[in-house]
Amino acid sequence: MRVVGQSPAHHDFVNKVRGTLLYAADWSLPGMVHAKLVRSDVAPARIVSIDTSAAERLEGVVAVLTAADVPHNAIVEHASGGLGELTVDQPVLAFDQVRYVGEPVAVVAANDPETAAEAADLVEIVYESLPGVYSPEDALADDAPLVHDEGNVLVNWHLDRGDVDAAFAEADVVIDNTYRSQHAEHAYLETEAGVGWIENDVVTLRISTQVIEHAVEIAAILGLPQSQVRVIASYMGGGFGGKEDMTVEPYIALLVWRTRRPVRMIWSRQESIMASTKRHPFTMHYRTAATKEGKILAVDADIVGDAGAYPCLSARVLFAGAALSTGPYKVPVVRIRSRAVFTNNVPTSAFRGFGAMQVVFGYESQMDALAAELGLSPQEVRDRNHIEKGDILAGGEPLTTAVAVRETRSIALELLGEPSHPSGPNKAVGRGFGSSMQPYGRSIWFRDNASAWVTLQADGTLLIRSGVTDLGAGQAASLCQIASEILGVPLADISVYIGDTALNPPAGGTFATRQLYMSGNAILRAARRLRDQLTPVAAKELGVPEDGVVWRDGMVHTEDGDTGLSLAELVRAANDAMVDTSVLHTWRARSGGFDPKVGQGHTYPDYTFGTHAAEVEVDLETGEVQLLKYAACHDVGRAINPIRVEGQIIGGAAQGIGYALMEDCVAEEGHPLSSLFADYLIPTSMDLPDIKVAFVESGEGRGPLNARGVGEPPIGPPAATIASAVEAAIGIRPKQLPITSERILALLDLRADQKNQNGERP
Repeated sequence: MRVVGQSPAHHDFVNKVRGTLLYAADWSLPGMVHAKLVRSDVAPARIVSIDTSAAERLEGVVAVLTAADVPHNAIVEHASGGLGELTVDQPVLAFDQVRYVGEPVAVVAANDPETAAEAADLVEIVYESLPGVYSPEDALADDAPLVHDEGNVLVNWHLDRGDVDAAFAEADVVIDNTYRSQHAEHAYLETEAGVGWIENDVVTLRISTQVIEHAVEIAAILGLPQSQVRVIASYMGGGFGGKEDMTVEPYIALLVWRTRRPVRMIWSRQESIMASTKRHPFTMHYRTAATKEGKILAVDADIVGDAGAYPCLSARVLFAGAALSTGPYKVPVVRIRSRAVFTNNVPTSAFRGFGAMQVVFGYESQMDALAAELGLSPQEVRDRNHIEKGDILAGGEPLTTAVAVRETRSIALELLGEPSHPSGPNKAVGRGFGSSMQPYGRSIWFRDNASAWVTLQADGTLLIRSGVTDLGAGQAASLCQIASEILGVPLADISVYIGDTALNPPAGGTFATRQLYMSGNAILRAARRLRDQLTPVAAKELGVPEDGVVWRDGMVHTEDGDTGLSLAELVRAANDAMVDTSVLHTWRARSGGFDPKVGQGHTYPDYTFGTHAAEVEVDLETGEVQLLKYAACHDVGRAINPIRVEGQIIGGAAQGIGYALMEDCVAEEGHPLSSLFADYLIPTSMDLPDIKVAFVESGEGRGPLNARGVGEPPIGPPAATIASAVEAAIGIRPKQLPITSERILALLDLRADQKNQNGERP
């Protein structure tokens, strides 16, 4: 490999460093107006009346829209698959009632942001309070108020294989625990933003979005044909799943169509934290049956996720949690229940890890508990249960590619180096690790596909067109490297156009760790097809057999390098021979049968594995946890761009560390108490050690050139890893996230009480 496996700087590096790369909020157009949402400050409540007259009279106000002004007032989740969940549409603007604090009720456009904000405050809404539910436990009660008339359970997944009760009856040991995780905020650098305008009677939106295909939903909301809506994705300052659902798009589109003027909307940080979708809090009740030798016989798990007030992607997230709930372990008998439950909290939806992250905390905690119960080391109990290539997963799917759990664990632990000593009295040091299994690509029943278009242009440069959106992780750059590897075109001679519904073939959204797998394979095959159809032309011009043509350094050569054609000359020869110099290719993902009634069958295209290791120091007086060392190792199949792979692993680990130790969207009866980074804490460079990174290249991925996805996997292990290290330090396992000082002190008190009850010395 000459280009793949290297880490060349892409043009976006330079533009980002210089500050010349334009993000969604940077775009400004003549005559542009500024939009502001009017959000509910109570919930749940019936909307008695909305009076917009004062806002409309304010000088500088251009428009005030309510639900009555929306042609089709529903945000419809169009993901197919027949999952059996309730069909509940989320209104663009609330009309009969509001179901969560921060729900949009009206939207204002004015000549400047200050006037728009003032006008939003002048919209008078009269509410009549309704009884609410603010936890899944309350929502599941027999007499619970209904968030939606259809019921409070959005979906109830079942994964069943074997006789669970019989397996537990035969078990020598049963590990029974409940684990809890929290709401978490995406906290991207760039908040939700976009600008829109009308061009040739087409509503055109330039948005910070992961999914340009939302053009379909936007057209439906406006009551327009799809040909009259164009969505362009700007480069993004982070998405992490939070821009997978629509954010600003429908409001900008409605105002553009109403006012016929350019419109910009930017959410403030407070607005983003208060009302954007969050990571699902999970309550996970695990029962693990095992032999006295530590061999797992069965897992019985009940998972409940807080969906918030609307469906968004909760059904898919809870499916992922169920399908991955046993982790990288052989579990012959399973009974998994996974429910998404409506509450009057902010909606939850996609977030990096997508349901797989929460359950890592559950299944790895169970493995450590099993080891402790049997007097085995954490490594030993895992070695007796690790899944191997060819084994059957919990969902009944055979695992057909490499499983690198042992390798990644060995490397991660080695990277920690020599153990540290406590820095003083009343300090305790502990080490731990956690492994995870993460799919890449969408669930198999979606029959996913992505298209890519490559063109060798008259001057010998290469043009790539793809609907992929770039979240800042180098999605576009990876496509260029793959094409360069196949066609020998220097990276400097490759142009890439991405993220535009009018110019690019569809690629699907950038989520589910799918773009390298999907668009990368589309580019790979398009480039190979282009090479194959032009090689006969080159062979004829060079006077050699087709297998004697070498594509390298922007030319086609004979094998000895003595004779060659520039690619521009090759294009001219191809045109003379009436051979196309362009290829459009559609890559279709693996598909297979799946029975949603029992949760058995083919679930995801492939999986990847990784292990993290940590060393912590716990202050036994204050409960403070200091992260001393951290290491991460993942199987990436093949690293297309090693420095970007390393960046993904470091970024995912850092995000997961914040989730483990500090991040928590606290609310009181649906009212958010965390609205700024002053009270929603995320890790800074001062909170993180030097994260050591390594990766295994198994060469068995289903991505292009045997690559595996690496976007989501690194966020999975940190919480379990740090909990394991904390347990090693203080002798008791944290079972609720985040692992705060207050919870550490409570655990220390509990540990002291347990010792007293057992007659041990505290």
